[in-house]
This record gives sequence, C-alpha cells and structure tokens, in this order.
Amino acid sequence: MVSIKTPEEIEIMKQGGKILAQILKKICRAANPGISTFDLEELALDLISKNKAKPSFKGYKGYPACLCISRNNQVVHGIPSKKEILKQGDIIDLDLGIKYRGLYTDMSITVSVGKVSYQARKLIKVTKKALDIGISQIKPGNQIKHIGQAIQKYVEKNGFSVVRSLVGHGVGYAVHEPPQIPNFLPKPGEKRWDDIKLELKPGMCLAIEPMVNVGGSEVRTLDDGWTVVTADGSLSAHFEHTIAVTENGHQILTK
Repeated sequence: MVSIKTPEEIEIMKQGGKILAQILKKICRAANPGISTFDLEELALDLISKNKAKPSFKGYKGYPACLCISRNNQVVHGIPSKKEILKQGDIIDLDLGIKYRGLYTDMSITVSVGKVSYQARKLIKVTKKALDIGISQIKPGNQIKHIGQAIQKYVEKNGFSVVRSLVGHGVGYAVHEPPQIPNFLPKPGEKRWDDIKLELKPGMCLAIEPMVNVGGSEVRTLDDGWTVVTADGSLSAHFEHTIAVTENGHQILTK
C-alpha cells in the first residue's frame, strides 16, 4: 500500500527537507580538492546533530555511514573513506537522508570538484534537468509511468543512458516505501515494475532520483557490498528531491 501523508505530516517533512537541503549545500561547498570523503561524512554528522535530526542511512540494512558519496564512475552508495581524497576534475554524488520529528526526507546532488571536463559538465546538467522534467509530471491523475517516461526521453535525447536496476521510491514514514518509481518506461512484461500504472494522489510523498550514465545503463556492485559502479567505467550522475503530491500538482519538500 502507498501511504498518504496528512497536511501536518507534509509540513513536518517540508521543515526536515529544508534542513536537509541546507546541510547538503554546506557539504557541497566543502567538497574541494584535497579533502577526503570521510571529512565530508564527519561534516554531515555534525550538521545533522546541530539541527536536532538523525541520519537516515547510517545503519540502514547495515550501511556504515550517514552520507553516500559516489565518485566519477560510482553510481550510488559509495562509502566515505579517509583514503579517498577528492581531486580536481572529479564529480561526486552526495546523497543524504535525515529523520526529523519522526519523518524521513531524501535528497541527492552531483557536483564538480574544481574544473571538470565538458562531458562531465553536460552529464551533470542533463541529469539535473532530467529530475526537473520528471518532477513536472507529478500531479493528481498522472501515473508513475509518466515520470520515468519523461526522464528517459530527455536523457536518451542527449545521448546518455538511464540506470534500469535502481529506482526512486516512496518516502516519509520510512527510508524507503512503496511505490517503486523507475526513471524509464519499462518494457511490456517487466513485472518488477508493476507500480507504473499507479495513479498519483494528493498526500503521496515520492523520492524522484534519476541516475544517468555517459555510457551504457548496466551497473555492478563492488566487493564492499554497497558501492554501485557503471559496468563500462563511464561517468555517472545522480540527483534527487523529495516531492509531495498536492491537490493542484506537487511541492518540492527538499528546497
């Protein structure tokens, strides 16, 4: 069942989402050449604590950190490390979730470290725009499939591919809730994505998160059991917002 949040609960999620966005903004500013990904993890923990919130990801299914930092060909779920030092030309995905007053929000942004290649800049720009395009499809009466269809069309028009084995999700009462939200239009018979015909209704809260690769859509998981990388070694980017479906359309909660 897809949960419907009350107006009061959505207001709390909006408060938490604002805190989350402010925290991520500060982490982005700190993501400079020479800093370790573990330093960014410690900054995130400190900021979350100061805002009287709790990290969503730390301990979730055994994940060891509060912040997912995925670098270059890493798609998602990269684990912060003292040994991983950011370099000029890197791109990194900063994915963070918090629990505030009992409710969860989720957000991700990919940023460049210093000066990056034209291809990296285009990838970041296209992925961010793909998120905006997906969000534009969120309104009562539309279906889950309209979100992914719009994202896939835009991404592929720009020569990139959408990751097909990882998807967006519901959020609020838990880190991950139904429905599953593919960033593509599944082919007939792909039963794993049965939620695509679900009609959007006011009170639904969704985490929309396109994951876009320069090369092919295939990914694999490293031996740490968490870090997902592109199968062909190409660059990847990821953006995410938590969205509430409203009577007249939608509201971005992680602004």
